[in-house]
Amino acid sequence: MSENDIPHEFRPLCYVAGPYSLPDPVENSHRAILAAERLCASGVITPLIPHLSLMWHMVNPHDVNWWYDVDIAYLARCDMLLRMPGKSSGADDEVAYAYAASIPVFFDEADAIDWAQDEMKRWTTPETDHE
Repeated sequence: MSENDIPHEFRPLCYVAGPYSLPDPVENSHRAILAAERLCASGVITPLIPHLSLMWHMVNPHDVNWWYDVDIAYLARCDMLLRMPGKSSGADDEVAYAYAASIPVFFDEADAIDWAQDEMKRWTTPETDHE
C-alpha cells in the first residue's frame, strides 16, 4: 500500500458482478479475481467477489437460488457495482437490483475507479471544529 492509498475500511465496497457458471466457474472466478486485483491496486476501492463462493459450494453445495439470495444480500451492503463482460442472467439481475437500490453501476473499471476517487474526495473532507 502506498502512502496515498486509503485504508480498505474507508474505501467504497464494490460488488464484482459477472458470469459465473458458463462457460466455466473456475475461469470466470479467475477473471473476477483479476478484476478485483486491479480495483484494489487503484488504492480507492475494496472489491467483494461473489465468485469466491465457488469454494464454499465445493464444501457445502446449495441450490442456485440460495446463492442468488446470498449474493443480493452482499450487494445490498455495497457502495457500487462493477459489471464484468459476458452473458449472465444472474449478473443482469444484480445490475437490475443495484439500479433499483440506487447503487451506482459501472461497466468499465476505469469509470468505477474515477467514481471512487471522486467519492473519496467527498468522504475525506477535513473535519471542522464543533466547539
